[in-house]
Amino acid sequence: MVLLLPTTTYRATDFLAAARALGVDVVIASDQLSPTADTGGVRAVEVPFDDPEQAASLLTSLDDRGPVDGIVAVDDQGVMIAAYAAEKLGLAHNPPDAAARTRDKRALRDALAAAEVPQPRYAEITDLEHLPDVGFPCVVKPAALSASQGVIRADDEATALAAARRADTIACGGPLLVEEYVPGFEVAVEGLLRDGELEVLAVFDKPDPLVGPYFEETIYVTPSRYAPAVLTQVEQLTQRAARALGLREGPVHAELRIDGRRIRVIDIAARSIGGLCARALRFGAGISLEEVIVRHAVGLPLDDLAREDAASGVMMIPIPKSGTLRAVGGQDDARAVPGVVGLEISIGIGRPVVALPEGNRYLGFLFARADTPAAVEHALRRAHARLAIAID
Repeated sequence: MVLLLPTTTYRATDFLAAARALGVDVVIASDQLSPTADTGGVRAVEVPFDDPEQAASLLTSLDDRGPVDGIVAVDDQGVMIAAYAAEKLGLAHNPPDAAARTRDKRALRDALAAAEVPQPRYAEITDLEHLPDVGFPCVVKPAALSASQGVIRADDEATALAAARRADTIACGGPLLVEEYVPGFEVAVEGLLRDGELEVLAVFDKPDPLVGPYFEETIYVTPSRYAPAVLTQVEQLTQRAARALGLREGPVHAELRIDGRRIRVIDIAARSIGGLCARALRFGAGISLEEVIVRHAVGLPLDDLAREDAASGVMMIPIPKSGTLRAVGGQDDARAVPGVVGLEISIGIGRPVVALPEGNRYLGFLFARADTPAAVEHALRRAHARLAIAID
């Protein structure tokens, strides 16, 4: 299996562990390999992530030395490379044009609109001084960024113009959208596509209201506490969205907003949940989400994809302000909270931290398991309250 690992990913360790557990040989493909890079004895090649077609050509040459059975993009940056390379090698894949729609929010919105999938009203911003009218409040966002980077709510014309200028700077002049602000709470759907059919692996509630002005995600808890009828609609909309984009194979991660009886698709990506959040999930006899993805990619059996019985969740620890991280105190106290099963601080002491909307990383991740979703949420909040984050 070829594993596309950008240097900025959190997920190298977990995917390599999954491959080892399954006895799958791995070649790491990364955008930057230093002569002293430690790949744990795994063969590695450098490919240009900013030129997906050229990167795919380099990867297909690996097949001449030994059959490549699967290609996995762990993050958004590798999605296009995986699509092109899998197409060239005749592997099950997402068509490149479908993968491209997930990387361009304007193309994504247009595809959903053509298929009449419920979503926010939207328009492309072509003049930073005269924004299209989608009503207020609205949300300004870069078309090509992810992880809520550059996403800003505005409640009137003046703040919308200011948000557009700020988002334009964050996007380095890249295309921007303005969208209708959708009230309500969000859910996240984790799924696996096989020949175009979606199998929902988990639905996460996001109990913290994402109302802006920035949209920093924090807590994910599963199973969802919404009624079965609502979850059925969520799953059906996610399937419709995947079909509208033309996605056919591999993991998908979708975000939807629920406002009373209305459910609308906010985003859908052709990759699994980001960061270290996948550690909140276990399937069948305790296998990880990464193992599920590797099994699918190389054609190994996927017999039992039922999520474990226990409730579980993760908190993406927010960065309260930009600066230099000096200390994260209270870690032992946080780990001692009943129900907490893990804490990972992913930014080193002395390193710069950048808050939203400019930032695109989290300080770290808290994990919890319990009998109920409410107990999981409570454990995560208690543990977070015990952390003392010092930023200069």
